[in-house]
Amino acid sequence: MSNPYAEWFERLRAEYGDQLSAMPLPEGLPEHLRDLMARGDEEAITLMIKLAWQFGAQVGYASAVQQTGGAALKPRRTVQA
Repeated sequence: MSNPYAEWFERLRAEYGDQLSAMPLPEGLPEHLRDLMARGDEEAITLMIKLAWQFGAQVGYASAVQQTGGAALKPRRTVQA
């Protein structure tokens, strides 16, 4: 059984990898992440990923609202799998 997120990230890496590798990260962040990985601090790494995901979602939502002339997007009433 394949992992759809792993496949999605691999497609993103193939498509945008060169652009993203040229993007600088804040000073000290790569070293901090390497330290977390070396210590096996999965909780801290997961928190970083959740924050990045949340920030990205907020930027995407704000962009969509702006593109619709400021009209709020209708939230879904049901959870869709």
